[in-house]
Amino acid sequence: MADNLPTEFDVVVVGTGLPESIIAAACARSGQRVLHVDSRNYYGGNWASFSFSGLLSWIKENQQKTDLNDESEDWRKLILEDEEAIPLSSKDKTIQHVEDFCFGDQDSAEGVEEAGALPKLPVFGAPGAQGVSAASEETPTAEGISLGSEQSPAAEGAEKENPAAESPAEEPQSPEAEQAPGSEPGAAPGDGAGTAPGTGAAPSAASGESAPEPAKTETAPSENAAQEPKKITYSQIVREGRRFNIDLVSKLLYSRGLLIDLLIKSNVSRYAEFKNATRVLAFREGKVEQVPCSRADVFNSRQLTMVEKRMLMKFLTFCLDYEQHPEEYQDYESSTFAQFLQTRKLTPSLQHFILHSIAMVSETESSTLEGLQSTKKFLQCLGRYGNTPFLFPLYGQGEIPQCFCRLCAVFGGIYCLRHAVRCLVLDRASGRCKAIVDHFGQRINANYFIVEDSYLSESTCTNVCYRQISRAVLITDQSVLNTDSEQQVSILTVPPLEQGRAAVCVIELCSSTMTCMKDTYLVHLTCPSTKTAREDLEPVVQKLFNVNTEKETENEELEKPRVLWAVYFNMRDSSGVEKSSYAGLPSNVYVCSGPDSALGNDCAVKQAETIFREMFPTEEFCPPPPNPEDIIYDEDEIEPEESGLNNSPETKPESSAEESSSGDGAAVTKEE
Repeated sequence: MADNLPTEFDVVVVGTGLPESIIAAACARSGQRVLHVDSRNYYGGNWASFSFSGLLSWIKENQQKTDLNDESEDWRKLILEDEEAIPLSSKDKTIQHVEDFCFGDQDSAEGVEEAGALPKLPVFGAPGAQGVSAASEETPTAEGISLGSEQSPAAEGAEKENPAAESPAEEPQSPEAEQAPGSEPGAAPGDGAGTAPGTGAAPSAASGESAPEPAKTETAPSENAAQEPKKITYSQIVREGRRFNIDLVSKLLYSRGLLIDLLIKSNVSRYAEFKNATRVLAFREGKVEQVPCSRADVFNSRQLTMVEKRMLMKFLTFCLDYEQHPEEYQDYESSTFAQFLQTRKLTPSLQHFILHSIAMVSETESSTLEGLQSTKKFLQCLGRYGNTPFLFPLYGQGEIPQCFCRLCAVFGGIYCLRHAVRCLVLDRASGRCKAIVDHFGQRINANYFIVEDSYLSESTCTNVCYRQISRAVLITDQSVLNTDSEQQVSILTVPPLEQGRAAVCVIELCSSTMTCMKDTYLVHLTCPSTKTAREDLEPVVQKLFNVNTEKETENEELEKPRVLWAVYFNMRDSSGVEKSSYAGLPSNVYVCSGPDSALGNDCAVKQAETIFREMFPTEEFCPPPPNPEDIIYDEDEIEPEESGLNNSPETKPESSAEESSSGDGAAVTKEE
């Protein structure tokens, strides 16, 4: 199939992570010819989401130390005398120290098949059915927030009653199906593609009808849940593996952050839905407690005295316009934010809440200005979609890169998964990169090349000093803080347990986020690495959860959520690396970094926009797509049956958006 690829493009993008996908979408939207390739057979790279079986395959692949030195280098014969080759790496070395643990009876899962899966295929991640919808198994309807594809940033709405007002199935086809010679339809991260809205097969969007009832049955609080959690076995997790969408990188979206603004501006928001993070938690004196952060939360809080409520509101009001009162903080600019808080007549509990759960900055390293900026950002994001500043994409973070890939494909981008690139071809005379050579030996010419950091060879990265991220993913049987409602999306910052360690960000997801099976929770832990992921994060896991098997559990551990399964791994953090650190890269080759350790996605969006503007300084970055009514068709393209145009994929989304504006869709235009 590679023989059918065109040989001339404007932009070639290698890797399908979030920054690369945004750049590919922006380039295609501005009229550039884009080829987007990835040697993996799933979208997202280190930003991907996997079903449970897909994640097990990913773990197995990263635990194996394969030697690829014996690969053929026949492609070197294609390099001419006046050219030079810059080899690319054929092995992803960004993941290290992968350790997984099952705390149940793993033998009981032998012979258990994943519900809804097709027979296994001889490719990585194949246990999940490609393009098969999990909706056939009474999948609960996702009830999420639509960002409102046609609203201005000031008018994006509140949480929608109708989760399926806009059906991705009616949109132009997904990147896998649209001009994608190297991919198979529905090949999404971990082959959990059947449940991914970015692929047009979301259970919540299958019919386009309002069906909140299944979601309500799942979100209704269980009377017995607080008393005793249901017993979940490993075999159940394996059988229900397609209900899981497990992110490699754990992030939330600030409701007024750069990524939300870009999703709305580019109209990519119509390809995804989101759920509001329902609560912000704190870990203090060995206990987990909820942090009041909005005005309503503060005044309804029972854990704060009336004096503390006044103190907190006064300080938060100051933080919203701290720039107008420099006399309040300029004497403490050289101090840490923690030291500044001690001068503000705040109680120790309020200082803890502000430092670790609102500003979420380091106690020993963050300056006063950094703390004030972070607090202001948190407060500005409150109230746009709910009582916390954060949104989480239904079906996982891995949906976001796919959404931008889809936009690129709609505007003519060509996608090839399982398509390795052997080298970049450098023209000696001009010093610019002129082509790539793929694993079929085909030369593909372009003007600009975007390469994800993990594809660069060791010789290119000799002078690069990488940081590492420690990650853990847990499947648990109950929440870290039980309340009347089981369906909570929580963020918790655990302060360093000992000096020299970093704070740990914990994100707990419930089943209504479509990332785990019913009666379980998916817990993500993230921090900058000081040691291996297990050494960094296991002490926190032991503080919050019961990691013993049932037989070994002691009485004091019974109150904690039980860990059913866990995986630890270290991921390379290539953010912040200057291009000059890479050896021998031409000026028209741009490097995109993998995920960083920050909670938000601002780094990826800034990087994508910076690279795009360097390539095309006169073009607008991801402008809104044109309305179908404004598209002028050439006479040769108009079919005799003009009525068929009204049913085209391009026009349906707009009509469905208009239809949804009546009834429950009105919530989209309402500012909370």
